[in-house]
Amino acid sequence: MNELKIATVFGGGGFVGRYVVQRLAEAGYTVRIACRRPDKAASLRVLGKLGQIAPFYASVLDDASVACVVEGASVVINLAAVLGDASGQRLEAVNVQGAGRVARLSAQVGVPAFVHMSALGASHSAPSAYGRSRAAGEDAVRAAMPQASIVRPSVIFGPEDHFFNMFATLARYLPVLPVYGAKVRLQPVYVGDVAQVVARLAEDPSLAGQVWELGGPDVLTMKQIYQWVLRTTQRSRMLYEVPRALARIQAGIFERLPGHILTRDQLLMLSQDNVVPPGQSGFEKLGLTPQSIEAIVPFYLTRYRAGGGRSGVRLVE
Repeated sequence: MNELKIATVFGGGGFVGRYVVQRLAEAGYTVRIACRRPDKAASLRVLGKLGQIAPFYASVLDDASVACVVEGASVVINLAAVLGDASGQRLEAVNVQGAGRVARLSAQVGVPAFVHMSALGASHSAPSAYGRSRAAGEDAVRAAMPQASIVRPSVIFGPEDHFFNMFATLARYLPVLPVYGAKVRLQPVYVGDVAQVVARLAEDPSLAGQVWELGGPDVLTMKQIYQWVLRTTQRSRMLYEVPRALARIQAGIFERLPGHILTRDQLLMLSQDNVVPPGQSGFEKLGLTPQSIEAIVPFYLTRYRAGGGRSGVRLVE
């Protein structure tokens, strides 16, 4: 009889989480989705066999709920994180203390494998509070579980992303598109490829205790990304490279509005490149080939074209 494999995924109901959950289910794990809103994660049950995937209430801010869902797990994966807030208190609570709490309680019950999702550019000297919080979160995880695998992806894209979809939405409604950090280079990585790496790290003990930096095959500046989105959505718009001083003023206003469209900390994140250093690609180390932007993104940006991508198509009756 095969030994029951149990994976607990914090943040499993989110954008990246749903892909990780599916990969783990395909690998034969019984998956516990640990999240604050189990009702919203209930739809993910269909990604596995009957009873294989189950949402549980758990908050990385609470010892008792974390301890409950990590008990008996073969692997714990922490995807829970926040991008930021004006005070920075949530960054500390979730990205640092929350990450440390999940790792500490996992260690206490003897969980053998732990995978922590961080971010490319995480550093104690990062210009943004977000980048510094990610570095501190990594330290908290390693302090509790030295064998933890740390995954650092660049900006992640996929059908449900808030990256290419956001740019395409702006291109649909605005005649002039403001570009912040126009010359900053990014290395967008496909969510399915990130999930594949996470599942691989969960399965292979020989890969434990390392840092895995992930970026896709395309390195583009922010301005090039906007230009690519305009070509793909077949829209003609003027691009305005927002000067840094004006951007700071705008961010100071926007961060106080609902939705936090732009914050001053996000501007600081756009003050330096977000690319994998040469020879450090986690995909290369694992012998994997990541998907390009061109291979994935056009399929879900087509709906942003005039007529929802159906213009020019004649139906035959």
